[in-house]
Amino acid sequence: MALAAPALRRYLLLLAQEHLEFRLPEITSLLSLCGGQFSGEQEIRVNSPFWILNIPSEEMARGLMKRTVCAKSIFELWGHGRSAGELYASLKNYPTDKMLPYLQSDSTYKVHIHTFNKTLTQAQKIKKIDALEFLPFKGKVNLKNPEHIFWILEDYGMNPNDVPEEPIHLYFGRWIADGQRELIESYSVKKRHFIGNTSMDACLSFIMANHARVKPNDIVYDPFVGTGGLLISSAHFGAYVCGTDIDYNTIHGLGKASRKNQKWRGPDENIRANLRQYGLEKYYLDALVADSSRPIWRKGMLFDAIITDPPYGIREAPRRMGSQKETVKSVERSTENHFFVSSSYHLSDIFFDLLKFGAEYLVMGGRLVYWLPIYRPEYTEEIIPRHPCLKLISNCEQLLSSHTSRRLITMEKVKEFKDQDENSYLLDGQYMPYRGHNSFREKYFSGVTKRIAKEEKDNQK
Repeated sequence: MALAAPALRRYLLLLAQEHLEFRLPEITSLLSLCGGQFSGEQEIRVNSPFWILNIPSEEMARGLMKRTVCAKSIFELWGHGRSAGELYASLKNYPTDKMLPYLQSDSTYKVHIHTFNKTLTQAQKIKKIDALEFLPFKGKVNLKNPEHIFWILEDYGMNPNDVPEEPIHLYFGRWIADGQRELIESYSVKKRHFIGNTSMDACLSFIMANHARVKPNDIVYDPFVGTGGLLISSAHFGAYVCGTDIDYNTIHGLGKASRKNQKWRGPDENIRANLRQYGLEKYYLDALVADSSRPIWRKGMLFDAIITDPPYGIREAPRRMGSQKETVKSVERSTENHFFVSSSYHLSDIFFDLLKFGAEYLVMGGRLVYWLPIYRPEYTEEIIPRHPCLKLISNCEQLLSSHTSRRLITMEKVKEFKDQDENSYLLDGQYMPYRGHNSFREKYFSGVTKRIAKEEKDNQK
């Protein structure tokens, strides 16, 4: 006889109002990581800071909040309405046996009020709290260190120029846990020991690790590792991390510094030092000087996740190792007399090499998470690179300018890699639309040039 599925309980998620497109894929990925799933019954208003989720257990709700940087807090939802009357009626219908464990006479509690898009006076807050006197609170109020915290949350809509007199949604619930928003500040690039021109923002680094469903003891790889910013977020979640980069100076922490008022990098500015700064050195496997377009790994499924930010040709040029027989772009010399021949590496080739690598070296169910630069006037979903072994999970946009953006692409390995899959993209007639990525740099700077010209013209009027 099959066991019955656990009854779903309703929780209210309070989300941060930034990176709006990234929130749903992050929460969906983390729920699946915790053993849950996102059902069609969830009450999601995508841009709203309030989402109602159906989650099997409080333990799963806490597990979600131990990872998310997009959500602020989660509450066990006791009541919800579009008016105060609806909220009170909803609370009166909530099962008393679920309330009583948190309302005992030997317990302490407090009630907190949160309003979105409106500020209330203290007198207004007290009036709203007093209106809940029909609830069977038996414990003592303790404002400093209560055992249980209850929240009234009011939503006054998304338009700051048209705030209604009364809230459009009201919620009441028991606070369960806060998210990991403090990681954004504690891992800030501004405080990091070793940075480069393209070091990833801490919040986005953690979002990428969550989209990849990184978990303890995973092996995570970044083929364009740079200063290792993406390794840090994965290591924080207990994964062992490694990477490669074609730039010898960056891997070894040599050469000119990227930090303002600093000419040369110091003796201990490197990726290992970054992980040591956060107490994560034990998770650092290594970083190698290598060309991501050339095979250096033994055959097999080696990585649980591949998380990367390839060069777009704006602040860092896309490069690969060349030979004297190829059309040579440049010959570069790094410190300690290391030379290499650098040839052009088109963006379309970067992404197809990346997808082929992920298809071959990811474990089944492993995820590839990477940034794809986009010229917005020409964007269609058809230009997202595909591979028969990889399923597209999410595609989130971050604006860079009025005409450019980058999209965070998350793909999951769903099919075992075979030799015939290696060049499959050349056979399906879909390769040509991706060639537009190669001119991203020119399109990016043409937009900048046009904007400067327009500003100069406006200033002359």
